[in-house]
Amino acid sequence: MNDQSIKRSTGPGDTDWVFFDFHGLVRMRVAKSARTLPNLSDMMRPFIVDEISGYEITVVDEALPMIDPSHFEDHLRYTDDIVSLLGPDVQIARREDGIWISGTRELLTTVLPVLDWLMVQKGAGMIHAATFAYRGHGVFMPAWGGVGKTSTIAKLSKYEDFAFMGDDWGFIGEDGTMLGYAKPMFMKPHHKPIYPHMFQRSHKPLLPKSMTKFLGSISTLFHPMVTKHPRLAAFSRKWSPEHMIVTPAEALPNTEIATSAPLTATVFVERHDGAHSEFTPVTEDWLVSRMVGNFHAELSGPSRDVITALGATGFMPMEQMFDSKGRVFAKAVIGKPAFLLRVPASWSADKASDDIVSYLFEALETAGVTV
Repeated sequence: MNDQSIKRSTGPGDTDWVFFDFHGLVRMRVAKSARTLPNLSDMMRPFIVDEISGYEITVVDEALPMIDPSHFEDHLRYTDDIVSLLGPDVQIARREDGIWISGTRELLTTVLPVLDWLMVQKGAGMIHAATFAYRGHGVFMPAWGGVGKTSTIAKLSKYEDFAFMGDDWGFIGEDGTMLGYAKPMFMKPHHKPIYPHMFQRSHKPLLPKSMTKFLGSISTLFHPMVTKHPRLAAFSRKWSPEHMIVTPAEALPNTEIATSAPLTATVFVERHDGAHSEFTPVTEDWLVSRMVGNFHAELSGPSRDVITALGATGFMPMEQMFDSKGRVFAKAVIGKPAFLLRVPASWSADKASDDIVSYLFEALETAGVTV
Protein backbone atom coordinates (compact mmCIF):
# COMPACT_ATOMS: atom_id res chain seq x y z
CA MET A 1 0.00 0.00 0.00
CA ASN A 2 1.22 3.50 -0.82
CA ASP A 3 1.08 5.09 2.64
CA GLN A 4 1.93 8.53 1.27
CA SER A 5 -1.29 8.67 -0.71
CA ILE A 6 -3.57 8.16 2.31
CA LYS A 7 -4.27 10.53 5.14
CA ARG A 8 -4.52 8.82 8.53
CA SER A 9 -7.84 10.03 9.87
CA THR A 10 -10.23 8.15 12.10
CA GLY A 11 -13.39 9.79 10.81
CA PRO A 12 -16.50 10.13 13.00
CA GLY A 13 -16.62 8.50 16.42
CA ASP A 14 -18.05 5.06 17.01
CA THR A 15 -21.50 6.48 17.86
CA ASP A 16 -21.69 8.47 14.61
CA TRP A 17 -22.27 5.57 12.23
CA VAL A 18 -25.16 3.59 10.78
CA PHE A 19 -24.22 -0.06 10.27
CA PHE A 20 -25.22 -2.55 7.55
CA ASP A 21 -24.57 -6.30 7.53
CA PHE A 22 -25.02 -8.10 4.21
CA HIS A 23 -25.80 -11.67 5.24
CA GLY A 24 -22.77 -11.84 7.52
CA LEU A 25 -20.41 -11.66 4.52
CA VAL A 26 -19.77 -7.94 4.00
CA ARG A 27 -20.31 -5.19 6.54
CA MET A 28 -20.59 -1.46 5.94
CA ARG A 29 -20.64 1.65 8.08
CA VAL A 30 -22.01 4.98 6.87
CA ALA A 31 -21.32 8.24 8.68
CA LYS A 32 -24.51 9.75 10.06
CA SER A 33 -23.31 13.05 8.62
CA ALA A 34 -23.01 11.59 5.10
CA ARG A 35 -25.40 13.21 2.64
CA THR A 36 -26.04 9.85 1.00
CA LEU A 37 -27.23 8.19 4.22
CA PRO A 38 -31.01 8.63 3.62
CA ASN A 39 -30.69 7.03 0.17
CA LEU A 40 -28.61 4.09 1.41
CA SER A 41 -30.89 3.62 4.42
CA ASP A 42 -33.97 3.51 2.19
CA MET A 43 -32.57 1.16 -0.43
CA MET A 44 -30.60 -1.10 1.93
CA ARG A 45 -32.91 -1.03 4.95
CA PRO A 46 -33.11 -4.85 5.31
CA PHE A 47 -29.42 -4.89 6.19
CA ILE A 48 -29.35 -2.19 8.89
CA VAL A 49 -28.11 -3.52 12.25
CA ASP A 50 -27.37 -1.99 15.63
CA GLU A 51 -23.68 -2.83 15.59
CA ILE A 52 -21.03 -4.77 13.70
CA SER A 53 -17.62 -6.14 14.56
CA GLY A 54 -15.36 -4.88 11.81
CA TYR A 55 -16.36 -3.58 8.40
CA GLU A 56 -15.24 -3.82 4.79
CA ILE A 57 -16.86 -0.61 3.47
CA THR A 58 -16.89 2.88 4.98
CA VAL A 59 -18.95 5.70 3.45
CA VAL A 60 -18.24 9.36 4.26
CA ASP A 61 -18.55 12.76 2.59
CA GLU A 62 -14.94 13.93 2.66
CA ALA A 63 -12.49 12.58 0.10
CA LEU A 64 -8.91 11.67 0.95
CA PRO A 65 -6.03 13.78 -0.38
CA MET A 66 -4.05 12.32 -3.26
CA ILE A 67 -0.29 12.74 -3.76
CA ASP A 68 1.00 12.82 -7.34
CA PRO A 69 -1.94 10.99 -8.91
CA SER A 70 -1.97 9.74 -12.49
CA HIS A 71 -4.39 11.38 -14.93
CA PHE A 72 -6.92 9.94 -17.35
CA GLU A 73 -7.87 13.15 -19.16
CA ASP A 74 -10.78 14.80 -17.34
CA HIS A 75 -12.26 11.47 -16.23
CA LEU A 76 -10.03 10.06 -13.50
CA ARG A 77 -7.25 10.77 -11.03
CA TYR A 78 -5.72 7.69 -9.44
CA THR A 79 -2.91 6.18 -7.38
CA ASP A 80 -2.34 2.56 -6.43
CA ASP A 81 -4.89 2.89 -3.62
CA ILE A 82 -7.26 5.71 -4.59
CA VAL A 83 -9.47 6.26 -7.64
CA SER A 84 -11.34 9.57 -8.04
CA LEU A 85 -14.02 9.90 -10.72
CA LEU A 86 -14.05 13.58 -11.61
CA GLY A 87 -17.42 13.74 -13.39
CA PRO A 88 -19.57 12.41 -10.56
CA ASP A 89 -16.98 13.64 -8.01
CA VAL A 90 -16.77 10.39 -6.06
CA GLN A 91 -13.77 8.55 -4.67
CA ILE A 92 -12.96 4.94 -3.81
CA ALA A 93 -9.92 4.34 -1.60
CA ARG A 94 -8.27 1.23 -0.23
CA ARG A 95 -7.15 1.46 3.42
CA GLU A 96 -6.02 -0.97 6.10
CA ASP A 97 -9.59 -1.20 7.44
CA GLY A 98 -11.32 -1.75 4.11
CA ILE A 99 -12.59 0.33 1.22
CA TRP A 100 -13.65 3.92 1.79
CA ILE A 101 -16.20 5.52 -0.52
CA SER A 102 -16.68 9.27 -0.41
CA GLY A 103 -18.61 12.03 -2.12
CA THR A 104 -21.39 14.47 -1.34
CA ARG A 105 -23.84 13.11 -3.95
CA GLU A 106 -25.97 9.98 -3.63
CA LEU A 107 -23.54 7.05 -3.51
CA LEU A 108 -25.77 3.99 -3.95
CA THR A 109 -24.56 3.57 -7.53
CA THR A 110 -20.95 3.62 -6.27
CA VAL A 111 -21.56 1.30 -3.34
CA LEU A 112 -23.33 -1.44 -5.36
CA PRO A 113 -20.42 -2.54 -7.61
CA VAL A 114 -17.98 -2.38 -4.68
CA LEU A 115 -20.36 -4.42 -2.53
CA ASP A 116 -20.76 -6.99 -5.30
CA TRP A 117 -16.98 -7.30 -5.73
CA LEU A 118 -16.46 -7.84 -2.00
CA MET A 119 -19.32 -10.35 -1.83
CA VAL A 120 -17.69 -12.33 -4.63
CA GLN A 121 -14.49 -12.50 -2.58
CA LYS A 122 -16.62 -14.09 0.17
CA GLY A 123 -18.18 -16.65 -2.19
CA ALA A 124 -21.45 -14.93 -3.15
CA GLY A 125 -22.51 -12.78 -6.09
CA MET A 126 -25.21 -10.21 -6.63
CA ILE A 127 -27.93 -11.03 -9.17
CA HIS A 128 -30.65 -9.07 -10.96
CA ALA A 129 -33.66 -11.32 -10.45
CA ALA A 130 -36.95 -11.92 -8.71
CA THR A 131 -36.30 -14.41 -5.91
CA PHE A 132 -38.69 -16.45 -3.81
CA ALA A 133 -39.06 -19.70 -1.93
CA TYR A 134 -41.90 -22.20 -2.30
CA ARG A 135 -42.20 -24.75 0.49
CA GLY A 136 -38.62 -23.94 1.38
CA HIS A 137 -37.29 -24.44 -2.15
CA GLY A 138 -35.58 -21.40 -3.62
CA VAL A 139 -36.16 -20.18 -7.17
CA PHE A 140 -34.57 -17.24 -8.83
CA MET A 141 -35.82 -15.61 -11.98
CA PRO A 142 -33.22 -13.44 -13.73
CA ALA A 143 -34.80 -11.17 -16.31
CA TRP A 144 -34.46 -7.91 -18.14
CA GLY A 145 -36.21 -4.87 -16.72
CA GLY A 146 -39.87 -4.65 -17.65
CA VAL A 147 -40.32 -8.39 -18.22
CA GLY A 148 -42.73 -8.77 -15.32
CA LYS A 149 -40.77 -9.68 -12.17
CA THR A 150 -42.80 -7.48 -9.81
CA SER A 151 -46.11 -8.60 -11.36
CA THR A 152 -45.11 -12.27 -11.06
CA ILE A 153 -44.27 -11.84 -7.38
CA ALA A 154 -47.80 -10.54 -6.74
CA LYS A 155 -49.32 -13.63 -8.36
CA LEU A 156 -47.04 -15.97 -6.43
CA SER A 157 -47.87 -14.27 -3.12
CA LYS A 158 -51.40 -15.70 -3.36
CA TYR A 159 -50.02 -19.20 -2.70
CA GLU A 160 -49.93 -20.23 0.94
CA ASP A 161 -46.46 -21.78 0.81
CA PHE A 162 -44.82 -18.78 -0.90
CA ALA A 163 -42.10 -16.68 0.75
CA PHE A 164 -40.84 -13.44 -0.78
CA MET A 165 -37.10 -12.76 -1.03
CA GLY A 166 -36.84 -9.91 -3.55
CA ASP A 167 -38.35 -8.58 -6.78
CA ASP A 168 -35.24 -7.03 -8.31
CA TRP A 169 -31.93 -7.74 -6.56
CA GLY A 170 -30.54 -10.63 -4.54
CA PHE A 171 -27.45 -12.73 -3.89
CA ILE A 172 -26.49 -16.32 -4.60
CA GLY A 173 -23.75 -18.16 -2.70
CA GLU A 174 -21.39 -20.62 -4.33
CA ASP A 175 -22.87 -23.31 -2.07
CA GLY A 176 -26.24 -22.79 -3.79
CA THR A 177 -27.82 -20.71 -1.02
CA MET A 178 -30.03 -17.86 -2.20
CA LEU A 179 -29.75 -14.74 -0.04
CA GLY A 180 -32.63 -12.27 -0.09
CA TYR A 181 -32.73 -8.53 -0.66
CA ALA A 182 -36.22 -7.23 0.21
CA LYS A 183 -35.57 -3.69 -0.94
CA PRO A 184 -38.40 -1.21 -1.63
CA MET A 185 -40.61 -2.08 -4.59
CA PHE A 186 -41.41 0.31 -7.43
CA MET A 187 -45.08 0.38 -8.43
CA LYS A 188 -45.78 1.65 -11.94
CA PRO A 189 -49.11 2.30 -13.71
CA HIS A 190 -49.21 -1.16 -15.34
CA HIS A 191 -49.13 -2.73 -11.87
CA LYS A 192 -52.57 -1.30 -10.98
CA PRO A 193 -54.59 -4.44 -11.93
CA ILE A 194 -52.13 -6.60 -9.98
CA TYR A 195 -51.61 -4.46 -6.86
CA PRO A 196 -54.98 -2.63 -6.68
CA HIS A 197 -54.69 -2.03 -2.92
CA MET A 198 -51.55 0.06 -3.45
CA PHE A 199 -53.24 2.37 -5.93
CA GLN A 200 -56.29 2.88 -3.72
CA ARG A 201 -53.92 4.35 -1.13
CA SER A 202 -51.86 6.43 -3.57
CA HIS A 203 -51.70 10.16 -2.85
CA LYS A 204 -50.26 11.12 -6.21
CA PRO A 205 -51.33 10.53 -9.82
CA LEU A 206 -49.15 8.34 -12.02
CA LEU A 207 -48.64 8.94 -15.71
CA PRO A 208 -50.09 6.32 -18.08
CA LYS A 209 -47.77 3.63 -19.38
CA SER A 210 -47.61 5.34 -22.78
CA MET A 211 -45.80 8.26 -21.14
CA THR A 212 -43.34 6.33 -18.99
CA LYS A 213 -40.75 5.84 -21.74
CA PHE A 214 -40.63 9.57 -22.41
CA LEU A 215 -40.45 10.36 -18.69
CA GLY A 216 -37.72 7.77 -18.27
CA SER A 217 -35.60 9.44 -20.95
CA ILE A 218 -36.04 12.80 -19.23
CA SER A 219 -35.12 11.27 -15.86
CA THR A 220 -32.00 9.72 -17.35
CA LEU A 221 -30.96 13.08 -18.77
CA PHE A 222 -31.28 14.88 -15.44
CA HIS A 223 -30.16 11.99 -13.20
CA PRO A 224 -26.49 13.08 -12.91
CA MET A 225 -27.54 16.58 -11.85
CA VAL A 226 -30.23 15.45 -9.41
CA THR A 227 -28.01 12.91 -7.61
CA LYS A 228 -25.54 15.68 -6.79
CA HIS A 229 -28.19 16.95 -4.38
CA PRO A 230 -29.42 14.03 -2.20
CA ARG A 231 -32.38 15.94 -0.78
CA LEU A 232 -33.57 16.90 -4.25
CA ALA A 233 -33.08 13.31 -5.41
CA ALA A 234 -35.12 11.99 -2.48
CA PHE A 235 -37.90 14.47 -3.24
CA SER A 236 -37.94 13.56 -6.94
CA ARG A 237 -38.14 9.83 -6.17
CA LYS A 238 -40.96 10.31 -3.71
CA TRP A 239 -43.07 12.47 -5.99
CA SER A 240 -42.13 11.12 -9.40
CA PRO A 241 -45.26 10.56 -11.54
CA GLU A 242 -43.52 7.48 -13.00
CA HIS A 243 -43.79 5.25 -9.93
CA MET A 244 -44.59 4.79 -6.26
CA ILE A 245 -42.00 3.39 -3.86
CA VAL A 246 -43.43 1.03 -1.24
CA THR A 247 -42.08 -1.53 1.19
CA PRO A 248 -42.57 -5.24 0.49
CA ALA A 249 -44.69 -5.45 3.64
CA GLU A 250 -47.07 -2.85 2.18
CA ALA A 251 -47.19 -4.40 -1.27
CA LEU A 252 -47.42 -8.00 -0.05
CA PRO A 253 -49.40 -7.98 3.22
CA ASN A 254 -49.50 -11.24 5.17
CA THR A 255 -46.66 -12.64 3.05
CA GLU A 256 -43.60 -14.23 4.63
CA ILE A 257 -40.29 -12.55 3.84
CA ALA A 258 -37.41 -15.04 3.77
CA THR A 259 -33.74 -14.15 3.97
CA SER A 260 -32.32 -17.41 2.61
CA ALA A 261 -33.30 -20.62 0.83
CA PRO A 262 -31.48 -23.39 -1.05
CA LEU A 263 -31.55 -22.86 -4.80
CA THR A 264 -33.76 -25.46 -6.48
CA ALA A 265 -34.35 -24.13 -10.01
CA THR A 266 -33.63 -21.12 -12.23
CA VAL A 267 -35.82 -19.63 -14.96
CA PHE A 268 -34.35 -16.83 -17.10
CA VAL A 269 -37.25 -14.82 -18.53
CA GLU A 270 -37.26 -12.52 -21.52
CA ARG A 271 -39.80 -11.09 -23.97
CA HIS A 272 -39.87 -11.97 -27.68
CA ASP A 273 -41.85 -11.20 -30.83
CA GLY A 274 -43.59 -14.56 -31.05
CA ALA A 275 -47.26 -15.21 -30.33
CA HIS A 276 -46.70 -17.91 -27.70
CA SER A 277 -44.44 -18.57 -24.75
CA GLU A 278 -41.42 -20.81 -25.25
CA PHE A 279 -39.95 -22.83 -22.36
CA THR A 280 -36.70 -24.69 -22.94
CA PRO A 281 -33.93 -26.14 -20.75
CA VAL A 282 -30.51 -24.46 -20.91
CA THR A 283 -27.00 -25.51 -19.96
CA GLU A 284 -25.23 -24.31 -16.84
CA ASP A 285 -22.63 -22.45 -18.96
CA TRP A 286 -25.42 -20.62 -20.83
CA LEU A 287 -27.08 -19.65 -17.58
CA VAL A 288 -23.89 -18.40 -15.90
CA SER A 289 -23.04 -16.24 -18.91
CA ARG A 290 -26.52 -14.69 -18.90
CA MET A 291 -26.49 -14.12 -15.14
CA VAL A 292 -23.19 -12.24 -15.23
CA GLY A 293 -24.18 -10.25 -18.32
CA ASN A 294 -27.71 -9.49 -17.13
CA PHE A 295 -26.53 -8.10 -13.81
CA HIS A 296 -23.92 -5.88 -15.45
CA ALA A 297 -26.32 -4.62 -18.12
CA GLU A 298 -29.05 -3.82 -15.58
CA LEU A 299 -26.74 -1.70 -13.43
CA SER A 300 -27.19 2.04 -13.88
CA GLY A 301 -24.75 3.91 -16.09
CA PRO A 302 -22.92 5.45 -13.10
CA SER A 303 -22.38 1.99 -11.58
CA ARG A 304 -20.93 0.70 -14.85
CA ASP A 305 -18.68 3.76 -14.95
CA VAL A 306 -17.37 2.81 -11.50
CA ILE A 307 -16.62 -0.73 -12.66
CA THR A 308 -14.82 0.62 -15.73
CA ALA A 309 -12.75 3.05 -13.65
CA LEU A 310 -11.77 0.47 -11.03
CA GLY A 311 -10.98 -2.11 -13.70
CA ALA A 312 -9.01 0.25 -15.96
CA THR A 313 -6.79 1.43 -13.10
CA GLY A 314 -6.16 -2.05 -11.71
CA PHE A 315 -7.89 -1.21 -8.42
CA MET A 316 -10.27 -4.09 -9.04
CA PRO A 317 -8.88 -5.89 -12.12
CA MET A 318 -11.69 -6.20 -14.65
CA GLU A 319 -10.76 -9.69 -15.82
CA GLN A 320 -10.91 -10.89 -12.23
CA MET A 321 -14.25 -9.18 -11.58
CA PHE A 322 -16.11 -11.16 -14.22
CA ASP A 323 -14.12 -14.39 -13.97
CA SER A 324 -14.47 -14.65 -10.18
CA LYS A 325 -18.17 -13.91 -10.29
CA GLY A 326 -18.70 -16.45 -13.06
CA ARG A 327 -16.97 -19.13 -10.99
CA VAL A 328 -19.19 -18.35 -7.99
CA PHE A 329 -22.32 -18.66 -10.15
CA ALA A 330 -21.07 -21.85 -11.79
CA LYS A 331 -20.68 -23.54 -8.41
CA ALA A 332 -24.08 -22.24 -7.27
CA VAL A 333 -26.14 -23.61 -10.18
CA ILE A 334 -24.38 -26.92 -10.79
CA GLY A 335 -26.86 -29.79 -10.89
CA LYS A 336 -29.92 -27.50 -10.63
CA PRO A 337 -32.57 -27.42 -13.42
CA ALA A 338 -32.34 -24.23 -15.50
CA PHE A 339 -34.65 -22.92 -18.21
CA LEU A 340 -35.16 -20.07 -20.65
CA LEU A 341 -38.72 -18.73 -20.78
CA ARG A 342 -39.59 -16.40 -23.67
CA VAL A 343 -42.92 -14.59 -23.24
CA PRO A 344 -44.65 -12.58 -26.01
CA ALA A 345 -43.76 -8.90 -25.87
CA SER A 346 -47.33 -8.01 -26.88
CA TRP A 347 -48.79 -9.41 -23.65
CA SER A 348 -49.65 -7.15 -20.73
CA ALA A 349 -47.80 -7.54 -17.44
CA ASP A 350 -50.96 -9.13 -16.01
CA LYS A 351 -51.23 -11.78 -18.73
CA ALA A 352 -47.49 -12.43 -18.94
CA SER A 353 -47.16 -12.94 -15.18
CA ASP A 354 -49.91 -15.60 -15.24
CA ASP A 355 -47.93 -17.55 -17.81
CA ILE A 356 -44.65 -17.01 -15.97
CA VAL A 357 -46.09 -18.38 -12.73
CA SER A 358 -47.25 -21.58 -14.44
CA TYR A 359 -43.79 -22.19 -15.89
CA LEU A 360 -42.07 -21.43 -12.59
CA PHE A 361 -44.13 -24.21 -11.02
CA GLU A 362 -43.24 -26.47 -13.94
CA ALA A 363 -39.57 -25.80 -13.19
CA LEU A 364 -40.13 -26.74 -9.55
CA GLU A 365 -41.89 -29.94 -10.56
CA THR A 366 -38.95 -30.80 -12.81
CA ALA A 367 -36.73 -30.41 -9.74
CA GLY A 368 -38.91 -32.88 -7.86
CA VAL A 369 -40.94 -30.41 -5.80
CA THR A 370 -44.65 -31.18 -5.29
CA VAL A 371 -46.73 -28.12 -6.23
